[in-house]
Amino acid sequence: MDIVLTHVSKTFKASIGQRPVRALSGLCLEIRRGEVFGIIGRNGAGKSTTLKILMGFLRPDQGEVLLADRPPTDPAARNIVGFLPENPCLYDNLTAREHLEFALRVAGMSPRRERDRIDRALARVSLLEAADRPVRKYSKGMVQRAALAYALVHEPDILVLDEPMSGLDPLGRHLVVELIQEYHAEGHTILFSSHILTDVERMCDRIAILDQGQLKTTVTPDDLTGIADPAGRLSPLEHLFLSTIQTEGTPQP
Repeated sequence: MDIVLTHVSKTFKASIGQRPVRALSGLCLEIRRGEVFGIIGRNGAGKSTTLKILMGFLRPDQGEVLLADRPPTDPAARNIVGFLPENPCLYDNLTAREHLEFALRVAGMSPRRERDRIDRALARVSLLEAADRPVRKYSKGMVQRAALAYALVHEPDILVLDEPMSGLDPLGRHLVVELIQEYHAEGHTILFSSHILTDVERMCDRIAILDQGQLKTTVTPDDLTGIADPAGRLSPLEHLFLSTIQTEGTPQP
């Protein structure tokens, strides 16, 4: 397994007079090497918390997390993973190329190999022509694609993406879908969360539904073939998702 979360729980302390927020409760996930694994859930389901714990940005209150048999804080684990946050934060005055140069130098990449890696990453997200423009002149979608290049530039074995379609127009979404499919075909592991269920349904080998910090079910595309919306308005995954979260109760305040 490339990614393993075992009985992971996380509670966030609240302000005075408010109750603590239970973000994850005994979450168990296993993601196989070379798999595209999608996580879906409504807002507050625990998707981003799961990915931040996996990256070592948050510590779980309970449970164990492993990336390729190593804890997320192990430098060897960080060398093999690329991460795209839900809200990327890039430096306005730097160009996309300068961001990627910084990333590779921090990773210890030799200058000889640097330019080829950078050009390849920028080409994959269709930003090669805009590579030397400051990020402040980018559109929201271009910033999203630049951040994706940042996650890809060191060619990681594991790619973790939090809402990778956020802020993208239809062409940008198509580009990211193709990139994920190409990266998958090269044998890499991809874990991502998304609210766009049609993209999840067509790209993933397995899909997990989270609600109120708990894993409700995991399905494969084959499982979805036997699911149909009686009204004929929803895709199989949309129907399963809505029926699952409605059965499990109302959203937390």
